Amino acid sequence: MAVEKVALVTAGGSGMGAAAARKLAETGFKVGILSSSGKGEALAGELGGVGVTGSNQSNEDLGRLVDLAVARWGRIDVLVNSAGHGPRAPILEISDEDWHRGLDTYLLNVIRPTRLVTPVMQKQKAGVIINISTAWIFEPSAMFPTSAVFRAGLASFTKIFADTYAGENIRMNNVLPGWIDSLPATEERRQGVPLQRYGTSEEIAATIAFLASDGAAYITGQNIRVDGGLTRAV
Repeated sequence: MAVEKVALVTAGGSGMGAAAARKLAETGFKVGILSSSGKGEALAGELGGVGVTGSNQSNEDLGRLVDLAVARWGRIDVLVNSAGHGPRAPILEISDEDWHRGLDTYLLNVIRPTRLVTPVMQKQKAGVIINISTAWIFEPSAMFPTSAVFRAGLASFTKIFADTYAGENIRMNNVLPGWIDSLPATEERRQGVPLQRYGTSEEIAATIAFLASDGAAYITGQNIRVDGGLTRAV
């Protein structure tokens, strides 16, 4: 009897997270979705999965999603960590409180659910964790200061996690989107992309689906740029 594979998506109510959930369901995964808006719970119902309305900054809400998935399907094969938007301001005008908000939004959003799913994946002797990050982690932009700073930290976390758990067949990779159609479009930004267009949430979702597949079984600890060539020289 074939095993039903299960994917969880945090911050999956809209944008790239929702596109990832739809794509994974299309490729055969049962899906569990967390979002703060309620849209993720509705999408999970549409896809025949389970949903929780809550925050990826809450261990309790994340725990509810993990428990629902394990109770229904008995396993978790893939975790996709998406995020909302953190504070933005000139670099020295960001308050201590907003730096802490950035930490919660862009780094702990990965660490919290990873703590919860890793023991499940260890029992299965397999699992994949995919983090939606940003193209600007290695060549940061002043437009996105808290994102760039904490997602650079996420790149380090990912490498250490990969080193630690690869021997148990648990992989972690980051997807680095550039200008994507879930963001407001401007002509100046479009012209700065070698492919001369914004990417789509569906293109990010396709990359995530590949990293979740057996075809990517030898890929871990990596940062995969999906940015139309925007950071090709970095």
